[in-house]
Amino acid sequence: MIQSMTGYGKAELNLPNANFTIEIKSLNSKQIDINVKMSSLYRDKEIGLRKLISEKLQRGKIELSIWREVSSLHPKYNLDIHQIEDYIVQIKKVTGTKYSEEGVFKYILPSILKMPNVVTKLEEGDEIEWEEVIKGVKFAINNLLQFRIAEGKKLEKDISSRIDKLSSLLKEIAPLSTRRIEKVKKSLKDKLTEIDSKNIDENRFEQELI
Repeated sequence: MIQSMTGYGKAELNLPNANFTIEIKSLNSKQIDINVKMSSLYRDKEIGLRKLISEKLQRGKIELSIWREVSSLHPKYNLDIHQIEDYIVQIKKVTGTKYSEEGVFKYILPSILKMPNVVTKLEEGDEIEWEEVIKGVKFAINNLLQFRIAEGKKLEKDISSRIDKLSSLLKEIAPLSTRRIEKVKKSLKDKLTEIDSKNIDENRFEQELI
């Protein structure tokens, strides 16, 4: 069965902690060329993904994109306590002022919370979530394969149609070709006769015609 190397597949997952959109595209390429874009949470899974894609698709320039969007209404955040304390100490040194506990919360802390690396959003991936992602990737790959098969059927139909047309034209050309050879042969003989019929070597003449 003929398969096209161009194709597209997509899957969407709604999981307890995150929503995923998975897209896979394929373009023409003699070898397998894979590009994976996904969250850094699962970057260690990339080798396994590449192996899966290679086994399923074998050829083509493949681009796999996995987008993860946290679905929790209350995302978890982490406060770096040591970093906050360090900022407070440094600010007190710079200002030369001894803030009361109330002053720290009122004047210093709001500014510190805006500093880099003080507040970080926690994103946690887990094996159960990843198993669902793999199912989604396989679903998208199967979509792409169906796309390739559909395109392949169109290509097969087009190629068969062209072959049939060429076969038909060859049947029409065959008798014309025979008559053309005889016509060319007679034309050459007539021209040579006009030059000098006594000096024509029939064997040589046949060889030149061939």
